[in-house]
Amino acid sequence: MVEAGMETSQSVVPHTLPAAVAHAPTPERSGPPLPDGACDLVTVPTRQGLEAVDILRRGAGDAVGPVLHDDDCNTLGFVVPPGTAAAWDVPGSTCTETNGRGLSLNPEPPVEGSDWLLPPGEADLATDPAVLRAALGEAARIIEAADNCR
Repeated sequence: MVEAGMETSQSVVPHTLPAAVAHAPTPERSGPPLPDGACDLVTVPTRQGLEAVDILRRGAGDAVGPVLHDDDCNTLGFVVPPGTAAAWDVPGSTCTETNGRGLSLNPEPPVEGSDWLLPPGEADLATDPAVLRAALGEAARIIEAADNCR
């Protein structure tokens, strides 16, 4: 789901997010409005991403913003606020910095070979990175527990 002209950050060493990136969600929305289509994209394996979407949708309010899936069903991409890629630290995921290039939030999928799992709404809100980080961690634990029961 990454296009040319985008920078990526793959997590290796955990660290905390700066205050500017750790947006606090509100009951009305999951994250801040996206200015002029600028956003970053967190890409995860489909199984973990679907678990995270379920976790986020069970939470209070609109905890999940637009989510992309690729046609091969290998990955999901969560739209997050710009600047998230600079401090993204979740193992097994990649955060792509778009700088507003190559990713637009309209009804058409922004990347060739993808489609919206959860399309952008009227406000085009991003998923809060701190909330997404927690949901991805919980999803990983659920998947590990399910795999260990076999």
